[in-house]
Amino acid sequence: MTLTSLRRLPDTSQTMDLTAHRVHRDDFAAYQEGLSALAREKAEVRQHSVGKLTARERIAELLDDGSFTEIGQFAGGNMAEGYTGAGVITGFGTVSGDTVAVYAQDFSIRGGTLGKVEGDKIIALMDKALELRIPVVAMLDSGGARIQEGVIALSQYGRIFKKTCEASGVIPQVSVILGPCAGGAVYCPALTDFIVMTRDNSHMFVTGPDVVRATTGEDVSFEDLGGAVVHNFQSGVAHYLADDEADALDYTRTLLTYLPANCDGAARRWDYRESPEDAANAAALSSLVPESSKQPYDMTDVIRSIVDYGEFVQVQELFAPSIVVGFACMDGESVGIVANQPLCEAGTLDVDASEKAGRFVQFCDAFNVPVVTLVDVPGYRPGTEQEQAGIIRRGAKLIWSYANATVPLVTVVLRKAYGGAYIVMGSKAIGADLNFCWPGAEIAVLGAAGAVGIIHRRDLAKVRDEQGEEAAAAEHERLVAEYTDAVINPDKAVAIGEIDAVIAPEDTRNVIVDSLAALRAKNDARPESPKKHDNIPL
Repeated sequence: MTLTSLRRLPDTSQTMDLTAHRVHRDDFAAYQEGLSALAREKAEVRQHSVGKLTARERIAELLDDGSFTEIGQFAGGNMAEGYTGAGVITGFGTVSGDTVAVYAQDFSIRGGTLGKVEGDKIIALMDKALELRIPVVAMLDSGGARIQEGVIALSQYGRIFKKTCEASGVIPQVSVILGPCAGGAVYCPALTDFIVMTRDNSHMFVTGPDVVRATTGEDVSFEDLGGAVVHNFQSGVAHYLADDEADALDYTRTLLTYLPANCDGAARRWDYRESPEDAANAAALSSLVPESSKQPYDMTDVIRSIVDYGEFVQVQELFAPSIVVGFACMDGESVGIVANQPLCEAGTLDVDASEKAGRFVQFCDAFNVPVVTLVDVPGYRPGTEQEQAGIIRRGAKLIWSYANATVPLVTVVLRKAYGGAYIVMGSKAIGADLNFCWPGAEIAVLGAAGAVGIIHRRDLAKVRDEQGEEAAAAEHERLVAEYTDAVINPDKAVAIGEIDAVIAPEDTRNVIVDSLAALRAKNDARPESPKKHDNIPL
């Protein structure tokens, strides 16, 4: 049996009918390769015509060259009868030399729909990944549950959900959305740690546009309902908006290099030799931050000036931009960074920022990644919209994440930290190990102007009545200066041990590096408790 003879056979839409041909054992390998070649050719024609890579091309793009070992290539097929296999490819390979488990749905086979065989393959792969303690990367491009298999297909999704939950916090799980992902299928990626979507072609929604139109009368497009832009900017479901598939897979590779293989491993460490550029950037840090606490600046510039080689991989960059989270290395050690962003809403905390930061800290803690927190926060965003959206309930999630974290926690207050926002942004009171601040940092219940307006409102009103508005303004300014000197400066926080030291901006990188080194052996094992688990405000 040759590849040429295989090509002459008529093609059915789903299978290659070769029932009239019997394969001699000596020709089995060639026959198998022939089936594989035809399957690849069919996939290329179908996927490339709509601007998408095939499942195998995606796997090759993600993994190191030649490292992929496929598992169950022909599972669900019948080689003697010409069936090429299931609508998902599973196996193992390496990313930067580290082993990962990977599966990719194959849209060229029954639209990548999930049935019994596909579910069994995915579950078997995840079981092996848990046994080996290695990350799982899922590439999703599917029409959902296979209708022809009915409840069997639905139950397979349920099994995958349960297995994903079992793996959560044990091994990193990354989902890359490269096509449609609809209905119950969306909860497979939603349960994983990170979701990457491409700007074009990728969609996620529980109910599609047709169902929405039939039930609500709302006419909505695929993009507006569940496109990548919606989930990166508005819903926060996705963690990265990729320009194309190559960008999506490159980001996934980069992300994996910062993560340990499992919850038992220490934070990733890389060989690092300080460059003159890193030293110069750290020394010039103070020039990036205006002295006035009311002037904005880009916190990402600050982050890049203190991390190795200026490399910072953001997570959820486009969602809740008043807070910045992501991964970097400091002296060769992988760290998670949480920081307020003064460029957006003055860096205030809101419902989305709280959940974004809380989930990130929780991930870092699960996988032994130290957390560095850079604070410049005026407080929580005020208003009825925030209160009605549940800022109390959702803001509590950030508190829970820091309070329960067992990894090294280092915090630096750059300019200000007011009220409840000071507490929740990695303060010592909720569990941070070492806390520092810059000279002149303002740490208080309220900013000086607001505090004076409350404390001295009667006195100021009297001055205004007796001497006029100009005199009242001058008195207000005098009281603000007095309050700042007496209350807001960091002396009080240092005196009670809430701040360990006041440090010069140019020393920030070295202080953080030294702190992380001192905390490397931290073992914050929690005492045995009768409780089954925490009951956080989900």
